[in-house]
Amino acid sequence: MNPIKTIRERLGVTQDEMGVGLGVSQGNVSNYERGQQMPPDVARKLITYAHGLGHRITFDDIYGPLPELPRRRQVDKVK
Repeated sequence: MNPIKTIRERLGVTQDEMGVGLGVSQGNVSNYERGQQMPPDVARKLITYAHGLGHRITFDDIYGPLPELPRRRQVDKVK
């Protein structure tokens, strides 16, 4: 399931109610739930909105954790 839809359902609000809380349209919320990337400024509003409803969410909840970066290989120093 899409993380935005999961968050919205945990908050117990409709797409329209979430849109009003975030300052976007219901259609925007629908697009985010169908996979359109949520802009960072809207994600910040979602974090604040959720907090106001008594829920703590993070950017990781919205976007998922950052992928692991490959480790740099140690190169032996030549003396």
